[in-house]
Amino acid sequence: MSKRPWRLRISRAEVALGAVALLLAGASIPALSQETPESILPPGFGDPAPTPAPTPTPTPRATPRPGASPSPRLVLPDLERPGATASPSPSPSGTPTPSPTETPDQASVLARYTLPAFARHSLARVGSAREGDGLRADAFGDADGRFLEALMRRLDTPLPSRWLHIGLRRMLASGLDTPGDVNGADFAAERAWLLIRMGEPVVARSLIQDVDTGNYTPKLLQVAMQAALATGDPAGLCPLGDVMDRYDDHTAGWPLARVMCAALGGHAEQADAALATVRRQRLATGIDLHLAEKVLGAASRRGAVTIEWTGVDQLTAWRYGLAMATGVEIPDKLYATVAPWVTGWRAQSPMLSATERAVPAQRAAARGVLSNVALVDLFGDIAAGEDSGSAAAAVASDLRSAYVDQDRDDRLSALRALWDAGDDPLDRYGRLVMTARAAARVAPADKTAEADTIVASMLTAGFDRAALRWQPHVVRGEPAWAMLALADPSSRARISYGDVDAVHDRDDANFTRSRLFLAGAAGLGRMSADDAERAAKELDLRIGAINSWTKAIDRAAAQNQPATVMLLAAVGMQGSDWRAVPPENLYHIVAALRATGLEGYARMIAAEAVGRV
Repeated sequence: MSKRPWRLRISRAEVALGAVALLLAGASIPALSQETPESILPPGFGDPAPTPAPTPTPTPRATPRPGASPSPRLVLPDLERPGATASPSPSPSGTPTPSPTETPDQASVLARYTLPAFARHSLARVGSAREGDGLRADAFGDADGRFLEALMRRLDTPLPSRWLHIGLRRMLASGLDTPGDVNGADFAAERAWLLIRMGEPVVARSLIQDVDTGNYTPKLLQVAMQAALATGDPAGLCPLGDVMDRYDDHTAGWPLARVMCAALGGHAEQADAALATVRRQRLATGIDLHLAEKVLGAASRRGAVTIEWTGVDQLTAWRYGLAMATGVEIPDKLYATVAPWVTGWRAQSPMLSATERAVPAQRAAARGVLSNVALVDLFGDIAAGEDSGSAAAAVASDLRSAYVDQDRDDRLSALRALWDAGDDPLDRYGRLVMTARAAARVAPADKTAEADTIVASMLTAGFDRAALRWQPHVVRGEPAWAMLALADPSSRARISYGDVDAVHDRDDANFTRSRLFLAGAAGLGRMSADDAERAAKELDLRIGAINSWTKAIDRAAAQNQPATVMLLAAVGMQGSDWRAVPPENLYHIVAALRATGLEGYARMIAAEAVGRV
């Protein structure tokens, strides 16, 4: 890098983004432009990676009961009322409202005799993914539950990293011990609500179902309603009738839920009477009432209800869920009024045809919601369907050629047709996920123009060893070479100052890729302290700067808390895309994941960063 003297300052946007993320931890942040210390590397850099400290055997906790701790209440959107504007999806309320203590009633007393002890779920550990599929049960360690809840509640989604999304989903779904100072059901509600906002309502519903209804709190009841609507399954609310009675807050959604459940249960007269009450009290009108009537009509096979979207300017969770459940087509203009995570809901909706799910599925795959296998299966269904003239069918045809053509040039031609289509970066990255296995079938060769894209495509699905076959065929410093240098699973992989210099020589004017490459290489422990410090000074990369967020994630890593690290990693990666992620944050994220035994995620995140800028 001495060939071209230059200096690069951290932009105000990067500093501001880091500040927003770090404020979630509730503390002020020293400016990154503070006076440079004697060494710009963090203390202990270059030391061998310590073996994660053994986690002490936790003292058994008593099972938390509803009402054990006060908790902020999630507020559901009111349905459309005369003279009122319908609210979008729920947002946390700042006023703490204690979860009321359960009063034993006939149903709960009966449950003690009808539900055997082995079938009951403890609030001390909640999660649908058990050991082997998720993180270990004590992955939060002794972290304060209130702090973790605040982080989850304030986290903005979607994340810029596909691989961090995958890791965060795995963590949230794991069977985890409930941290101290929080109610187990409320903590499960926060986890599920974050999953819903990530576009993962199916996983959220599975997590919610790991809590017995007798242990529900008002917060969990509200999130359960959101999960049912996000999956287009209003019938999922029907088992919660007793909970609705216990925590009736007079929100318009609950009376209508009772109406629909009565109809779905075959109690037509009861449903008619309840619906008459809703109309008389004007609890709901307009499109919200008509959609509920549509569910009643489908349940009782009575006269059809025609849904007109004229005059509706906002798509709410209620409208989305009931429209999906009844097969009502939602106008495209209304999808423009919702948050990005609804794309993940649509991609997983069984009520939509494969062709209708094609575009949402590509974008959901780019964000980490869908896998390569799920995306290929979807387009396989499209290819087998009758809609051969659609754009999705053309994509399916090219995808088939990319997988089965025997000629290398023909296969590359099909891959190029898929990769070059469209201008939206999210759509294009979704195509990389779609073609991961097809890219792995391309024989490596020198001077392959598509090498960067082929390697990036394979790494979207974690095919690191298949991608490494290209290492002898790519030029040092090119994006493909940089991705492979970071994704290499070998413990002997090393990166030198000259390697960083080679990446810099092929970088853009902002040197974004070389700075992210250095951050990833340093975080993975693949550089000597001297080389890392020399490169960091040249790139003005202050990876040794300390602030509230770096202290929190470094402390969680030192205490071997992989779940806390994963959550703080998401906090440190708040931005619309990778160019908005400070390289300093990437260094701490990669280093903390590696220190807590999640090196696979660390390598894939580092390689993804280099490949997506």
